[in-house]
Amino acid sequence: MAPSAPRTRAAAALRMKQIALDNQDRTIRRLRAQLATERRGLAATKKELKETQVALEASHKVIAGLTEIGLSMSKKVERMKVKKQQVKANHVECHQKFQARIHEAEDSMQAQHLIIEALVDEKDSLLQTIHDLQEANNAPAPFDGDWEEEPEEEPEEIEDIPLGEGEIDNE
Repeated sequence: MAPSAPRTRAAAALRMKQIALDNQDRTIRRLRAQLATERRGLAATKKELKETQVALEASHKVIAGLTEIGLSMSKKVERMKVKKQQVKANHVECHQKFQARIHEAEDSMQAQHLIIEALVDEKDSLLQTIHDLQEANNAPAPFDGDWEEEPEEEPEEIEDIPLGEGEIDNE
């Protein structure tokens, strides 16, 4: 029994080393599989990160474009406000000028009406003076105050003459 004991011990030690190596090999394979899984996960994360960066850059470009459009619209709105104020000021100025012309025309019409009234009064006064003078001189009245209106002449109708070549139509 003695001679086989060292062999069994050596065999057992070898067997133990073999088991330890097998365990280490399984651990290495498991760790390699985990490493491969982690690498795939890392690659997927890197891909997602790249896609996110691309999307973020696109978002920044969109935001920059929208900001530019917003600024442009703000400038246009400001220009429109200024233009609206100018139009309103021009409208007020034109309205005031028009009102002044209306008042001027009304004043002129009123002055003309007063002049007409004064002329009618003067005519009546002159007619009365003529009448009084005629009565004082026993002269016949040149007219009795009834006016004979002259018939108005109707304007002749002008025939439309067709335009020839080279003539200008001013209408």
